[in-house]
Amino acid sequence: MSINTIENKNKLYPIFLKLEELDLLLVGAGNVGLEKLNSLLSNSPEAKITIVAPIIKEEVRQLFHNHPTCTLVQRSFEETDLDNKDLVVLATDDIQLHKRIKSLASERGILVNVADTPELCDFYLGSIVQKGNLKIAISTNGKSPTAAKRIKEVLNKALPGELDDVIENLHEIRNKLNGNFEFKVKKLNAITKVLVDETEYNSRWKRIATYSLQAFAFMLIGYFIFSYLPIQRMADDTYKWYQTLDKAFPIMVLAGFLAQLVDGALGMGYGVTSATILLSAGVNPAAISGSIHTAEMFASGASGYSHYKFGNVNKKLFKALLIPGILGAIAGAIMLVMLGNKYGNFIRPVIAGYTLILGIKFIMNAFKEKKPQKKFKRYRLLAGVGGFFDSFGGGGWGPIVTSTLINNGRSHKYVVGSVSLTEFFVTLASAFTFFTMIGVSHWQTIIALIIGGLIAAPIAAKLAGRLPKKTAYLLLGVLVIFWSLRILVKIL
Repeated sequence: MSINTIENKNKLYPIFLKLEELDLLLVGAGNVGLEKLNSLLSNSPEAKITIVAPIIKEEVRQLFHNHPTCTLVQRSFEETDLDNKDLVVLATDDIQLHKRIKSLASERGILVNVADTPELCDFYLGSIVQKGNLKIAISTNGKSPTAAKRIKEVLNKALPGELDDVIENLHEIRNKLNGNFEFKVKKLNAITKVLVDETEYNSRWKRIATYSLQAFAFMLIGYFIFSYLPIQRMADDTYKWYQTLDKAFPIMVLAGFLAQLVDGALGMGYGVTSATILLSAGVNPAAISGSIHTAEMFASGASGYSHYKFGNVNKKLFKALLIPGILGAIAGAIMLVMLGNKYGNFIRPVIAGYTLILGIKFIMNAFKEKKPQKKFKRYRLLAGVGGFFDSFGGGGWGPIVTSTLINNGRSHKYVVGSVSLTEFFVTLASAFTFFTMIGVSHWQTIIALIIGGLIAAPIAAKLAGRLPKKTAYLLLGVLVIFWSLRILVKIL
C-alpha cells in the first residue's frame, strides 16, 4: 500500500496497554462514565482507576466495590487529581471542563481521551471483541462509535468460541518446538495452514454439490418441458412470435442496453438515454415514459433499498424530496398523456430539445470546476421539477436533482442514497399514473428495455468506478446530443 493511500485512511496506530501497570484517572460517573468504566474493567479487571465526580451513579459504586484496585472520590475535579497519572478519560457533559483538563494534562505530558469529542482526544477507546486470549480492537477513527459497536456484534457472532482452544494449543506447541525463531515461525505457519485449507476445501465441495444439484434440477425440468413441447414446435412458435413484434424491437433492446450501460457506469442517465433512442424509433412519447418507468421501477427499488440498508440515506433530505417528487411525476405523466394523444407530433421535438439541453449540460459539467456554492434551500421545488420532467421527458430525475444537489455542496454519498430511494417512489407514481391512463399497451417496449438492461448489467458493473467521471460525462453528453439531433433533423 502506498503512503498516499495510507494518508487518506485511518492513521491511528493500535496498541494494547497493560492497564494494571498504569495509573488512570476517570472524570465523570454518570451514564457515559459508567460506559467507559465498564469497558475498561471488563478488559482489565485489575486496572488502577481513580474515579472523580461530584455525583456518582449507583452502578458505578457497584463496579467500584467489586474492583479493589479502583479509587472513588466524590467531589469536583481538582488539578492535583492529575498527579502521577499516566492516562486520563473524561466523561462529563461539561465541554469547558474537558478543555481545561485537556490543557492541564498536555502540559504534564499525559494522554487524554474525551467522550464524544474526537478533536480533544490523544487516543480513542475502541469497541473490543474477545474470545478468550484473542482480542480484536475496532476503530472508526473517531467518526462513528455506533458503526464500531455493530461491527463488534457481527464479529462476536462470526468468530467461534473454539478459537481460544486453538490459540492455547498453538502456544503449547510453540513452547515445545526447538530451533531458532525463523524455524518456529515456519513450523507454526505449516501447522495453521490446514485451518485455511480446510475452510477452502469445504467451501469448494459445497459449491460443487450446489452446482450439481442445480444441474440435475435443470435436466429434470428440461426433460418434462421437451416431453410435452418438442423442440421443433417451440422453435416454430418462437419464430412466429418474433414476427409479431414491433419492427423497432431491436432498437428498443439497444435503448435498454445503452441506458443500463450509462446508468451503471455513471450512476445516472438511464431515462435520458433510453428516451432519446426510443424517440428516434418513433415510439409514442407517453408509451416511452411509461415503459421506462415500469422497467426502471424494479432497479430503482433495489438500489434505494441497498442505499437505505447501508446508511446512505439522509432522512431529512428524503422527506423533503418525496412528496413534491411524487406530485411532479404524476403531473408530468398526466400532461404527457393528455397532450400526447392530440399533439404527439409537436411533443416529440420538444422532448428531443429537452434531452439535447441535458446532453449539452453533461458536457459542460465534464469541464466545469467545482466551486463552493451557497447553501441550497429549494428542495421541494427542485424535486417537483425533477419529477415532472422525469415523467414528461422519460428521464431527468437523476440529472436534474442529483447534479443540482451535488453541485451545491451536498455530500455525494447522502445525495445519491437519498435521491435513489426517493426515485423508487417517484418512478412508482409515474408508472402507476401511466398504467391507469393508458394501460400496458407498450409491453413490448418494457420487455425490450429489460432484455437490453440484463445484457448490459455485467458490463456496466465492470465499468462502474473505472471510467473517469470526466470521460463518462463526455460520452453520455455526446450520445444524448447525437440521438437528439438525429430526431430533430428527422422531424424538421
